[in-house]
Amino acid sequence: MSDITTRPYRGPEDLRRMQELVQAVWGPGSRCHVGELAWDRFQHLGREPEWPTMLWEHRGRTLAWAWVRLPGGLQFVAPDDLADEVLDWFHETTTGDRLATTILDTETGLADVLTRRGYRPAQDGSFLLRMSRSLDGLDEVEPPPGFTVRHLRGEEDVPERVAAHRSAFHPSRVTEDSYRRVMRAWPYRSDLDCVVEAPDGRLVAYCLAWLDPDNRVGQFEPVGTRREFQRLGLARAACLYAMHRLRAAGAGEAVVYARGDAAHPGPAALYRSLGFRADARTVTYTRSR
Repeated sequence: MSDITTRPYRGPEDLRRMQELVQAVWGPGSRCHVGELAWDRFQHLGREPEWPTMLWEHRGRTLAWAWVRLPGGLQFVAPDDLADEVLDWFHETTTGDRLATTILDTETGLADVLTRRGYRPAQDGSFLLRMSRSLDGLDEVEPPPGFTVRHLRGEEDVPERVAAHRSAFHPSRVTEDSYRRVMRAWPYRSDLDCVVEAPDGRLVAYCLAWLDPDNRVGQFEPVGTRREFQRLGLARAACLYAMHRLRAAGAGEAVVYARGDAAHPGPAALYRSLGFRADARTVTYTRSR
């Protein structure tokens, strides 16, 4: 295709263009969801200089985008026939000696391009499962006695919501200010930011659900429990509540990524208990400069 132009990312308006492409190419086994993009872009403050990002456009329509995480990581969405251009830009932009990008094992066309360009599957053994389930036939939400499952009420919940995240993912760079930025991003909805409240009023577990309204697909990103409240079934209650909320909002399916290797089996076991089934897995391709 002629007349393809490239330009750098300019701000949140361009994130919407990236999300629109993700929506347009969504299908069974898709790798990227609009909610994941919003969470990844806004959960931290001050990291933009580490994230060179480029858009490929044709007559105002976004055809591909690529997001580098310096020194040597690449996330991208592109048709197979633009993948070489994306990789050329990545190789010119990155500063690392080890280059890496992650795709799904179902993306055989991209795998062929990467192999031709000298990339090989990493051998460290870690990977994520893409897991999904229909939102029909959901169990009832039954938190442990004394705990309440609800959605975020608003600004007054931010300090506790962030404290729960920072405990679950310690050490974490998420702050109250960065979380407020997440809350301002499309397609964040406070009624899909599902939390578990302890008897003492603390928020102790959560499932942040994101809805792609065009494709009627929700994603969990992230899910967590404060360390001292783990193994009580609280994350399960939050996820199940989130699925009910997603279904009420019009979704027909939920997806989540979970570690699939033996070193970290807990999340996948949780989602299997909720009716999720794996339909693909990630493969990280690497090469040296």
